[in-house]
Amino acid sequence: MQTLRSAAFVLFLVLWTLALSVTVPWLAWRKDPVAVRRVSRLWAGGILNGLKVLGGVGHREIGTANRPATPALYVSNHQSAWETIAFAVLVPDVAVVLKEELYRIPVFGWFLKCSPMIDIDRAGGATSMKKMFRESREALAAGRSLLIFPEGTRQPVDATRAEFHRGVLLLYKALKVPVVPVAVNAGLHWPARRFAVRSGTIAVSYLPPIPPGLPDEDFMSLLQRTIYDERDRLLGLRDAA
Repeated sequence: MQTLRSAAFVLFLVLWTLALSVTVPWLAWRKDPVAVRRVSRLWAGGILNGLKVLGGVGHREIGTANRPATPALYVSNHQSAWETIAFAVLVPDVAVVLKEELYRIPVFGWFLKCSPMIDIDRAGGATSMKKMFRESREALAAGRSLLIFPEGTRQPVDATRAEFHRGVLLLYKALKVPVVPVAVNAGLHWPARRFAVRSGTIAVSYLPPIPPGLPDEDFMSLLQRTIYDERDRLLGLRDAA
C-alpha cells in the first residue's frame, strides 16, 4: 500500500512541477523576485498537500512562540528533501544559504536562483564569503529571514552528530541577528535521496533563539547541542507519529 502511495505522490510532484513551470516565461519577463517567491510558495504548498493526501505524510510545528517577529537566522538539521521544500511555506520569503550546484536542477533551480537565494561556491574562498555576507545583509534589509543547513548535506536518521560547518558561525558574527535553532525528523517519513515516503507526521521544532554576541566556541557548542538533543528527542517519537 505504501509503495502505491509513494508512486502516486511522485507522479503528483512531477505533474505539479510541470504545471507551474508554465509560469517561468511570464516570471522571467516580469523580473520580480517577489512574484517568483509567491509562485514558489504555491508550488511548495501544493507539494505538502499532495504529500499529506497521497503519501499520508503530514507535519506539525512545535515551539512557534520561539520564532522572532523580526527577520532571523534559522539553523536546521537536514535529513530530507522535505525541509528544503517546506521552509518556503513555514518561513515565507526565506532566503536559503545553499550550494551553487542546486541551480542546475531543471525548473526548481531556476526558481531558487530568481527568488533569489544565497548561493555558495565552495571553491570560491574569500570572494564567495564576501558575496554570502553581502547577499545575506540584503535579504535581511528586505525583511527576509535566512535559513542554513550547517551539516552541509542530508543526513540519515541514524547518523552520528557531525560538526557543523563554520559558515554558520561566520554568519552569526557578521549579521548580529537572533539565531533560531530548528530540529526536524523528516527523514523518518521521506528518507534522504529517496522518493519512497512513509506515512506519519513530520515534526518541526523551533528552539529558543540564541542572541548575538556569544563567544565563538560557546555559540557553536550551544547550537549543536540544542539542535541535536531535540533531533534525537523527535526521532524517539517515531512509534507515536
